[in-house]
Amino acid sequence: MKLVINGEERSFSASMSVEALLGELGVDPRKVAVERNLEIVPKSAYGQMAVNDGDKLEIVSFIGGGSGSGSDSFTVAGKTFHSRLLVGTGKYKDFEETARAIAESGAEIVTVAVRRVNLSDPSQPMLVDYVSPKKYTFLPNTAGCYTADDSVRTLRLAREAGGWNLVKLEVLGDQTTLYPNMPETLKAAEALIRDGFEVMVYCSDDPIQAKILEDMGCVAIMPLGSLIGSGLGILNPVTIRLIKETVKVPVLVDAGVGTASDAAVAMELGCDGVLMNTAIAHARDPIRMARAMKLAVEAGRLSYLAGRMPKKSYADPSSPISGLI
Repeated sequence: MKLVINGEERSFSASMSVEALLGELGVDPRKVAVERNLEIVPKSAYGQMAVNDGDKLEIVSFIGGGSGSGSDSFTVAGKTFHSRLLVGTGKYKDFEETARAIAESGAEIVTVAVRRVNLSDPSQPMLVDYVSPKKYTFLPNTAGCYTADDSVRTLRLAREAGGWNLVKLEVLGDQTTLYPNMPETLKAAEALIRDGFEVMVYCSDDPIQAKILEDMGCVAIMPLGSLIGSGLGILNPVTIRLIKETVKVPVLVDAGVGTASDAAVAMELGCDGVLMNTAIAHARDPIRMARAMKLAVEAGRLSYLAGRMPKKSYADPSSPISGLI
């Protein structure tokens, strides 16, 4: 019997169940999702579902991917979080550093990408061995997807692997800018919402598009601050502020944050949170930067709640003029 597993042809002596196949491959069925001929295999059916000659299978798991704080909280899809800093789990030197940075950031939500299981070494450590979904809310995302169909397929596999309906949708337009492809994003969002997903959506910093996504049923709007991984900061604060004033669901800046001051700016605009990955993972000291970002988000939120002083075009002395010597 010949099967195509994760894009590679493999030979086996006879037909067998999905459960038996995973056992022969040395893959822990609790940590993966399986797709057979483009149809997801429920975990409950692993023992009964047979694989036959010519079948094509995808076996995937979660890897590091993608990126609050303060005493107040925000709610998304009916779930309340006290940390307004969301972090990605990719780009770190190893899973141990990933876990330490997440702990230092105080984040409660972490984004995870879905990738094929390494069948050449199925005993290789996985993200869930270091970052527990029992402690953190995993937010599966569609990083690397360029079409609506690929995004929907990826998140259906993610739901089967971990059972989560809350997901982050991103459909990219090209490899140079990683800018969102909004027509494909709208198409994917519609399909996922129809399929029962709670969709947090990466999008352009366009108030009109943001409102359309909210009206479709997206549970959070995530406009980019600037290009993914660029560290350019918040390039269009006016449009992000307009998005916050336009929609009622949470607004979280996603992408472009490079340093703590960028995170503070996003929060001072009134955003409900900030998602980041590269700014922490590629810092010279990721653990210290994670702490800095936690404090920056807290400071920006407090500053927004306090209300800034009015801007003036002239000086206004702090000390009283009367009684001068």
